[in-house]
Amino acid sequence: MADAEVATETRRSSSTVEEIARTPDQETSGSTRAHASNPPHEEVEARVTPLPKLQLFILLYLQLAEPIASTVIYPFVNQLVRQTGVTGGDERKTGYFAGLIESSFYAVEAVCVLQWGRASDRIGRKPVLLGGLLGLTLSMIGFGLARQYWALILARCAEGALNGNIGVTKSMMAEITDPTNRAKGFAFLPMIWCLGATLGPVIGGVFARPADRWPTFRSSSFWRTYPYFLPCVVAACYSISAFTLTLVGLEETLRRVRHDHVQGPISEEKSPQTNTSVPGEVEPGLVEEGGRTNVSGSKDVIDVTTSSVVDPALDKPVGLRSILIPRVLWPIFNYGFLALVDQCFVVLVPLVYSTSIPLGGLGMGSFTIGVIQGVAGFISGMIQVFTFPWMHRKLGSKLLYTLSFGMYLATLALFPLISLVTKRAGSVGPSTWVLIVLQFVAYCATAMTWGCIFIYISDGAPNQKALGMTNGLAQTTASIVRAIAPAASSSLFSVSLENQLAGGTMVYWILCALVVVGLVATRRLPNRLVTHIECE
Repeated sequence: MADAEVATETRRSSSTVEEIARTPDQETSGSTRAHASNPPHEEVEARVTPLPKLQLFILLYLQLAEPIASTVIYPFVNQLVRQTGVTGGDERKTGYFAGLIESSFYAVEAVCVLQWGRASDRIGRKPVLLGGLLGLTLSMIGFGLARQYWALILARCAEGALNGNIGVTKSMMAEITDPTNRAKGFAFLPMIWCLGATLGPVIGGVFARPADRWPTFRSSSFWRTYPYFLPCVVAACYSISAFTLTLVGLEETLRRVRHDHVQGPISEEKSPQTNTSVPGEVEPGLVEEGGRTNVSGSKDVIDVTTSSVVDPALDKPVGLRSILIPRVLWPIFNYGFLALVDQCFVVLVPLVYSTSIPLGGLGMGSFTIGVIQGVAGFISGMIQVFTFPWMHRKLGSKLLYTLSFGMYLATLALFPLISLVTKRAGSVGPSTWVLIVLQFVAYCATAMTWGCIFIYISDGAPNQKALGMTNGLAQTTASIVRAIAPAASSSLFSVSLENQLAGGTMVYWILCALVVVGLVATRRLPNRLVTHIECE
């Protein structure tokens, strides 16, 4: 009798899905409709799902540790390299050696991050995140205690090897959100990077060389022996606090599936929040293959487009080959261009600003550089949080990404102009500060690119089981180009100065050419997301 009931229910479900699949699309302005079988043309009413605030806060808090750790050295790394004696007293060679320190983190991360992503698909997101935070803490302390150039390289490599959180956090973000709030959720990730790019340089600039700045530290020979240990300790303390908060409050989002011999796959563990939908997963009965669901409820109309009916087979683990498809690879390719150009700019700012004025720089100290980068990062973060969802809704992912990426042309082209004006004036005057403000206004406009590309990458994942691997592959790509960018841009800067290529400005024009190539690559981004979101 029970078997008969199960069979009857199965036939009913099958007929429902077939009826849904036969129902043609009926589009309206700003929304599209899902057709259920009872009655055939009834719209499904639902409100936009609120973001899970506590879990989102913890996820963003732990993510902040990485940009702080990676950028805290920027205000003082050039001075540190000169103090090791590796340049032989030639200031023009600083770029070669500083670039290697900055690149080593991303080079080693590129090798390891994909494996961390795949590990998170097997053992869970939380253990990987905890290990990454602990690794950041230990490696930052090691960097602060290093006095030889090779020791600095080794400590920086350890940071990259022991941390793979940046890809895993994107997987968790996709798992704690659903199509109705995913754009808002992903808007916070680039904001966190901007915030980290704010706090990191500020910490590095303010706390570097404390014995020269505060009387309390002058009596201790330790702070003169290790003048850059304090900012590294501050960054390490943040990582420890993130480790503690993650350990206590973060809930695992990776679902584990057990198999029942009668009913098939059964989920034992769901996302701890109400937002359990992930790319490739929707509620049965609400979505049809190639169809659409009108999810509305107040003044917001959410247009959710899905590619397939829920199939338990789609939740099975997948291999690397399954994500090597155009919908995944093209966004990752564009992510690589974005990471390359952005990292080149971020590295050039302290290098150019700290170089003496006769050589084309601004002659600034680490404190001033840290404050400039900190303020710019803060403004970028605020712009991202308060304007990205609206801009994304109005322009769409592709157009918004293309326009924002194009602003890198202005940020890079302003470098030689700033250098020319400062050199003619003989000092950093009002005209130089006006151009610096314009440069960072343009840079703040590029913040929109990150939210768009993160959405593209997670949207392209075949299913939940592939989220970690997809984001891991994306982060591997970004880490590879970020490993190349500091050494390449710093070396190009030094080569341009030593050989007076284009008056010492050749590096900027080469990077502008890269931006143009990146703009061409945006044409290959999908015109429409698999999970498409529109709010009016």
